[in-house]
Order: sequence, then C-alpha cells, then structure tokens
Amino acid sequence: MKIDFANLTKAYQEHKEAIDQAMEDVVSSSRFIMGKEVNELEEALQQYTNATHAITCSSGTDALILAMMALDIKPGDEIITSPFTFIASAETIAFLGAVPVFVDIDKKTYNINVNLIEEKITHKTKAIMPVSLYGQIADMDEINALANKYNLAVIEDAAQSFGATYKGKKSCNLSTIGCTSFFPAKPLGCFGDGGALFTSDEELSNKIKSIRVHGQTQRYIHKYIGIGGRLDTLQAAILVEKLKHYDNDVIRRQNVAKYYNAHLDEESKTPFVNEYNTSVWAQYSIRVKNRDKIQAILKDKGIPTAVHYPKPLHLQECFEYLGHKKGDFVTAEKVSEEIMSLPMNPYLTEQEIQYITKELKELL
Repeated sequence: MKIDFANLTKAYQEHKEAIDQAMEDVVSSSRFIMGKEVNELEEALQQYTNATHAITCSSGTDALILAMMALDIKPGDEIITSPFTFIASAETIAFLGAVPVFVDIDKKTYNINVNLIEEKITHKTKAIMPVSLYGQIADMDEINALANKYNLAVIEDAAQSFGATYKGKKSCNLSTIGCTSFFPAKPLGCFGDGGALFTSDEELSNKIKSIRVHGQTQRYIHKYIGIGGRLDTLQAAILVEKLKHYDNDVIRRQNVAKYYNAHLDEESKTPFVNEYNTSVWAQYSIRVKNRDKIQAILKDKGIPTAVHYPKPLHLQECFEYLGHKKGDFVTAEKVSEEIMSLPMNPYLTEQEIQYITKELKELL
C-alpha cells in the first residue's frame, strides 16, 4: 500500500472543473492583481469566521508582519510567543527588530503554557502571539485576560487552525488580530503562497490594507512604510471555490483523526484536544522513541511521515543572540525530540489508517 501524506492532487481533482473555470475567468479578465475575486474571498472569509474585517495577503508570514507593522511594533519591543512552532512565528518578530520572548508549551496540547506567560511580561512587552498548533486553538480567554490586564495586543498565529473553534467561536476571530496561511499543505490551501488577517478594529483593518500596498492611502500617496503584500487574484479565485467545500473537508479530517484515535493505544494519542475546542488537524502528530529508525521503516512500507518540529526555536542558530541554552524550555525540547506526524488529509480511508497504525504499533 502506498499512502499519500497530504494528497494535494486529489484535493484539486475533487473540484477540478470549478477551480479550472475560476482560474480561466481570471486569466481572461487579466486582472491578476486585486481583481474582483479578492473582494469575493474577503467577504466569504468574513462570513466564515464572523470577523468584522478580513484582509487577504501574500502569505501567512506576511500576515504576521503586516499585523505587527499595523500595531507599530518597533525595534526593542518584546513579543511573547512559543518556541515550539514553525520559525515564521518568531522570525517575523525578529525581522522587525523586536525581541521574541519564549514561553514553554503545555505538556498536553503543545500550545503555549498560559500559566507561564505573566512572569515574562515586562515594560517592553507589546503583544502576545499564541500559536494554534496542529489545528487546535490556544487558551485564548486566559491570554486575552492577561493582555487586557497589561494593555497588550494579542496576535493569534492561526496558520494551522483556520476553521477550528474555541468555545464556539472560530479561529482568527478571537483576538486583536488573527493571522492565517493558505499555503498548499494547510487545511485550506491555495496553489501557491497566500494568507489573511482578521480583526474587529476598523482602524487596524484600514491600516493593514494600506501597509499591504506599500503604505498607500491613494495611488502614489504613502502614509506608512509598507510592503508588497497583496494576494494574487488567481489564488483568491481558487480559495473562493475551495472555501465552499471547506466545512466538509474539516469534518473528514476530524473523522480521520477519530479513526487514528480508535486504532492507536491511549499513550500514542497526542496532542490532547480540549473538550471546548475543535481541531482541524493540520497535522496528526504522535510521540515516539527512536524516531529516525521508525520513520525509515515506515517509509519502506509506503507510509510517509514528517516531523513538525525537530528543533525548538530557542536552540536555532539564528536565535543564538537571545542567549538561550538547552534546558531553558524542557517541554518543548522533549516534544521536539519525539514528535512525528502521520499522513493527514480528508481522503484517507479507514483501511489505510488500519494499515498505518498496524505497521506503527509493531514498532512501538
């Protein structure tokens, strides 16, 4: 049996006719930048999340940059985030000259440990950036309460959790600004890079829209320093079509996770999903010993795996200047040594999952 990890081919084939027509319409119109499909997508994203404002952009990474630029993050400002995530979360902070301040992760969910945040807040802290890892939202009520107490902004890095819910509310509509990614392998992915920001603050929304077109308020009139951060019309058109079917994709991903849970032993079911949360399962990750050996054997059996993420950010060479050392964030370090992602996409069958878990359990 040959298993596909993300099955992007099938994701296209399932809605090929509608997607092809949408792309053809854009090419025929030649409105490749800020065509009508961009507005259509932003309206659809607003409705989907119940956010007041949705602003598309060129990538999930640029979404984080745009959010911090709109919040006037300056060199030397501190932003609290997780050391166990894709590098973009902290990289974008450093890119603007600010300082990423890491807080260890929760032992069950692998999201930021909210009980450790307050002790890291200083007079230089300007924002908290929780990451909704693997498809599950962080503990936003506690994070927002701390932000209110210390007059901080909250930027939800929701690159992996678009469509997930927290106490009945959608990811991206839970904080000052929510940011997501439409990278092809994400639960809702386009055919290249893409992203979006969400906010209930009209002033922030207008500022983000301006910054994403080089700080323009009107053509060649620049109020802010900005970037070229627009979403291509082609990608918007693809996402408009895919969003129509996204709820069904989320249900199928959740069913795949249920199948995995049913066929794996209790200790292998990680991370834990809180009862008030739903996850979109951007990844289905477990912890194993002898990870390299297990990955190699599974590969020979036609089962692809991945590691999200093998080295926590505080130990990355690019962050050496922060002065961290091994042992500073022990939970993140331990999880990074053992975490392994299994195939996860809406098209996995129970038969395939039985095969994956049978072969896996023989190695554990």
